Amino acid sequence: MPAASQRRRQTVLDYNAPLMTDMYEYTMLDATLQDGTANRDCVFEVFTRHLPQNRRYGVLAGTGRLLEALKDFHFAEDDLRFLADRHIVNKSTIDYLERFEFTGTIRGYREGEVYFPDSPVLQVEGKFGECTLLETLILSILNYDSAVAAAASRMTSAAKGRPCMDMGGRRTNEWAAVAAARASIVGGFRGTANLLAAKLYDLLAIGTAAHAFTLVHDSERAAFESQIAALGRNTTLLVDTYDIEQAVKLAVEVAGPELGGVRIDSGDLASLAQRVRNQLDALGATNTKITVTNDLDEYAIASLQTAPVDSYGVGTQLVTGSGSPTCSMVYKLVERTGDDGRMQPVAKKSKDKATVPGRKLAYRSYEYSLAECEHVVSGPVAELDCFEPGDGWRNLLVDFVDHGQIDDAYTGHDAIMDAQKHHAEALAELPITAQSLMKGDPVIPTQMVTLPW
Repeated sequence: MPAASQRRRQTVLDYNAPLMTDMYEYTMLDATLQDGTANRDCVFEVFTRHLPQNRRYGVLAGTGRLLEALKDFHFAEDDLRFLADRHIVNKSTIDYLERFEFTGTIRGYREGEVYFPDSPVLQVEGKFGECTLLETLILSILNYDSAVAAAASRMTSAAKGRPCMDMGGRRTNEWAAVAAARASIVGGFRGTANLLAAKLYDLLAIGTAAHAFTLVHDSERAAFESQIAALGRNTTLLVDTYDIEQAVKLAVEVAGPELGGVRIDSGDLASLAQRVRNQLDALGATNTKITVTNDLDEYAIASLQTAPVDSYGVGTQLVTGSGSPTCSMVYKLVERTGDDGRMQPVAKKSKDKATVPGRKLAYRSYEYSLAECEHVVSGPVAELDCFEPGDGWRNLLVDFVDHGQIDDAYTGHDAIMDAQKHHAEALAELPITAQSLMKGDPVIPTQMVTLPW
C-alpha cells in the first residue's frame, strides 16, 4: 500500500481501544494489582435503571462493535510509554498490560433485542483487573448505539413500512456518524449516506445531490441534465432549490416519466408531497418516488403517514437519539470471590442508586403470543443452574465470548442484518402500545426474583 494511503488508513480507520477509557480504570487496576484483589473472580453487569423519558422500550445495539473493539484491545509500545510517562500506573502494572488479553466470558441480550429497566443486557465475567478495563469502552458503545437504535426503531415504526435512510453524518462527530449508521440499521433503517459505514459494514449507500449542485450550474435544467447524464433516469432530483412546481415539471421534461424520484427538503412536507404526487401523476410519472427530508423525527414522520411519501431521510434527530442521546446504562460489580475463595454477592446501597446483588438470568414470558413480563432472576450459580423458568419463557441471554474466545457470528454485515431481523421480531411480540409516541410506562413490567444464597 502506498505511504499516503497507509497514512489515510491509520488516521481514519484505526483507533486506540485500550485508551478510549477513563483514567480511574487504570488507577484501580494499579492498586488492585498491588493488593492482590485484581485476581478476584468477578461478575459485572450492564443495565439501566430507567428508560429515557417518553420511551416504552429500549433497543440494544453496539454489541458487534464492542466485540470488534475487544479483538483490538492490546497495548502498543506508545500506549504503555504514555501510561508510564504520566505516572498513571507503576512498572509492575506496565508489565501486566504488556501481556494483557481478555480471558473472561461475556453474555447478554442479542443485538436488536428490546430491553427494560433492570434488564441485564450484558454480563462480563472474569478477573477484576481485566473486567474493570472494559467498563468505559462498553458503556460508551452501548449507551450511544442503543440510543440511536431506539430512535431509529420509533421512526421506522412511525413510517409504517416506508423506508428510512440515515443522513445524519454531518450532524455529529465523525466516528459517531459511523456508529450511528450501523445502529440505525439495527433499528430498522434501510441505508446510509455515510460511505465509511457502508464500506466497513457492507451497508446500502444512498445519496445523489445537494442544493449546491443546482446552484453551481447556470440553470436548474442544466443541473438536472448533468445529474441524469451521470446517474441515469432512475436518480432522485432535488426539486426545492427554487420553485417546486416548476422544478417537478422540468424534472419530468429532462428525465421523462421514467424519473426515479424527487426529494423535497423544505416547507410543509405533507401538503407539498400531495401536490407533487398529483403533479407527477398528471405528467405521466406515476412510478416516480417522493423522498422527504428536513430535520425529521418520529413525530414528524408520524404526521406524514397519510401523505404520499415513499421514503424518509433522517439526520439530526437520528444521530442524537431524538432527544435521548444516551440510555443511562451503568456497569456494576454484582458478584466476586471473597477471602474464602467462594463467590459472594455485592451491591451498592446508595440512595437512588442501589443495585441488586448477584449474577442474573433473564427471561420474557408471553400470553397469547404477546410479551407480558420481563423476569430477572439473581442468585448463586448452583441455584441459577437449577432454576426452572415458566412454560414458554424465552431465555434472553446468549454467549458472545467464552473464556476469551469471541464468537464471530455476532460481528460483521450478516450479524447487523440478523440484529435488524431479530429487532423486528421482538418488537412485534410487544403489546401494540409499545409503538405509541405518547408518554407512558415501560410496555411490560420487570419482575425481580432473588434466589437464596
